[in-house]
Amino acid sequence: MRFIDAHNHLQDERLRPWRREILEACAAAGVERMVVNGACESDWDDVADLAGAYPGRVLPSFGWHPWWLHEQRDGWEERLGMRLRSSPGSGVGECGLDAWILEPGSRERLRGIPGRGDVAPSGMERQVAVLRVHLRWAAELDRPLSLHCLRAWGRMLSVLMEGPLPRRGFLLHSYGGPAEMVPAFVRMGAYFGFPGYFLHERKRAQRDVFRVIPPDRLLVESDAPDQVPPDDRRPHRLADGLNHPANVGSITAGLATALGMPREAWAQRVAENFGRWWGI
Repeated sequence: MRFIDAHNHLQDERLRPWRREILEACAAAGVERMVVNGACESDWDDVADLAGAYPGRVLPSFGWHPWWLHEQRDGWEERLGMRLRSSPGSGVGECGLDAWILEPGSRERLRGIPGRGDVAPSGMERQVAVLRVHLRWAAELDRPLSLHCLRAWGRMLSVLMEGPLPRRGFLLHSYGGPAEMVPAFVRMGAYFGFPGYFLHERKRAQRDVFRVIPPDRLLVESDAPDQVPPDDRRPHRLADGLNHPANVGSITAGLATALGMPREAWAQRVAENFGRWWGI
C-alpha cells in the first residue's frame, strides 16, 4: 500500500535532529509523498531545501499561518508571489483563520511548547486580509491551497464564498467544523483533512462528521510534529512526544475502520483523491 501525508511541518525546528531518519522511516512505511507546509517566511527556505533534496517525495507549500502574522514585514505579499512563481510545483499555505488564539488563556496554554510560546496573535480582520492575499495567489496560479481554521468556520465559509478560489479546490486542514457546513464547502471544491488526533476516543463526535463527507473528498494528514495520535495508532515515535509523519499509514487505517471501509481499498481511494487535488 502507498500512503500520502497531505499536511505536515517537517521543516519545524523540533524535527530538525531527525529529518533524515524520519524520511527513511516514511519510505520504509510506504509513505510515498508528503506536503510540507511553510508557516511563515522564515521557514520557507527550509521547506524549499527539503523539496529540493527529496524531489517528488516532499511537496512544498508556502504561506503564513495566522499565529505568525506579527512577523510579517513590508512587501510580504510580493515575496510570497515570487516564491510561488519560482516554485511551479508548490502549494499555497498553511494560511487561514484562528479565533481560538484570540481567546483568553490560549497563549498561556501554548507556553512551554518549543516554538509556540512566542505566538503574538493578530486580530480577525488582519487574519482575513492576509487570507485573501493567499486566495488570490492560489486562484491566479491554480495551486493546491491548505487552509487552517480553528473556531472560525462561519467566517471562513463567508470569505471562501466571496472567492477567488483555485479551480482544483482546496484542503480544509484538520477539518473541525460541523457536519452542516460540509455540503457548502463541497460545492466550492473542498477536500477535508483527517489528522491522527481525531482517533482519540474524546474526538468521536468529530469522527462522526467525517461519515457525511463524500469519500472522494477525504484526505489524511499527520500534521507532524503536532496532533499526536493515540498510542495504538502511533507505531512511529519521537522524543518529547512529537508526532512522526510515518504514522500517516496507521492514521489512514484508523479512518478506514471509523468509516467501515477495507483498509487497502481506502488507502488507494485517499491516494487518488490526493492525486486529483494536487494534479499528480
